[in-house]
Amino acid sequence: MDEEYDVIVLGTGLTECILSGIMSVNGKKVLHMDRNPYYGGESSSITPLEELYKRFELPDSPPESMGRGRDWNVDLIPKFLMANGQLVKMLLYTEVTRYLDFKVVEGSFVYKGGKIYKVPSTETEALASNLMGMFEKRRFRKFLVFVANFDENDPKTFEGVDPKVTTMKDVYKKFDLGQDVIDFTGHALALYRTDDYLDVPCLETINRIKLYSESLARYGKSPYLYPLYGLGELPQGFARLSAIYGGTYMLNKPVEEIVMEDGHVVGVKSEGEVARCKQLICDPSYIQDRVRKAGQVIRVICILSHPIKNTNDANSCQIIIPQNQVNRKSDIYVCMISYAHNVAAQGKYIAIVSTTVETSEPETEIEPALELLEPIDQKFVSLSDLYEPTDDGTESQIFASSAYDATTHFETTCNDIKDIYKRMTGSDFDFENMKRKQNDVFGEDDGGV
Repeated sequence: MDEEYDVIVLGTGLTECILSGIMSVNGKKVLHMDRNPYYGGESSSITPLEELYKRFELPDSPPESMGRGRDWNVDLIPKFLMANGQLVKMLLYTEVTRYLDFKVVEGSFVYKGGKIYKVPSTETEALASNLMGMFEKRRFRKFLVFVANFDENDPKTFEGVDPKVTTMKDVYKKFDLGQDVIDFTGHALALYRTDDYLDVPCLETINRIKLYSESLARYGKSPYLYPLYGLGELPQGFARLSAIYGGTYMLNKPVEEIVMEDGHVVGVKSEGEVARCKQLICDPSYIQDRVRKAGQVIRVICILSHPIKNTNDANSCQIIIPQNQVNRKSDIYVCMISYAHNVAAQGKYIAIVSTTVETSEPETEIEPALELLEPIDQKFVSLSDLYEPTDDGTESQIFASSAYDATTHFETTCNDIKDIYKRMTGSDFDFENMKRKQNDVFGEDDGGV
């Protein structure tokens, strides 16, 4: 403990583990501590099932019909990985992929008028979809072709749209797209949670739709991937990377005090000893006095004995309920995975509903999603406060991650990682920096580590 480190990391959530891995690969001396006895913090997977019942303080233990407790790995925070997204890039560059197996999520669906429909994401699907009438399909197809050909560095592809000025509202108008199509394009393809994006220049939205279709093109069924054995595998993979590069890990380590001198961090005190450091990374729970509440997310974990209706019996899928469809300001998400991912007992499914809380009755807000899942064997409801750091850390050298939001993919988490990296190092995040060194071995012997 009483050594000098470049960076101390508190908490083993995904954001913290990825940063710990990158800092170690970049030659920094890292100490990584967690007050919990397990990896993953807020983003862990709970096993066995008995543990989940305990965690949510349910009086009973799981019924026998739920199979063996140890067949379950239940994510507390449900998210999928975009096949072409930033987290997959981070996994590939660091070769953490060798510790994990992924499956493609079988479908993405969108809610309209009380029913769910498959999200059309190719020209062929767009022409076959029941979401739109015949003329609308042609217009939507034209729009998709425009997005696919769009290149921000080549004005010939702009078709009169100025990516830095034209709003997305005007782009939709140009292609004469109706409200329902706008809803699913903005919320199920570009994955915005609210409609604020309509009034800003269209470049980011076009890039988001491109990311969706390029991710989809990788595997065909949906743009999403999910790791076997649950998301808890991700932080552990990056923790292993950090350890190979000399990072020190300590679980079950209480943090008594963050030691400051002249307004900046100099160490962390645990069990009477102080480990010194130049910089500190942590999740908001370690620095309550330096974060503010930015909202709340409700998540409901539902155990089912059947696939969700109208999803073609998919054993994994995502459903997005756009806010306009249920008179809300933010979307409701459903992530569904199952025994096929080694996270549930044979024949069982786990559907997790999440949304940003808007009223004093959060459980009423998610009813439209729960109706789609009936009958539900068991529900576990959690309300999480979303905290964000009150300063950027440049003065104190304490860099706090933001809480995990209601989105069902990791793009916002990756933006937070890149942002913290830039504040810590002063330079832009570069995927090349994450590449394992060529002479590095994978823990088989000690040479080059």
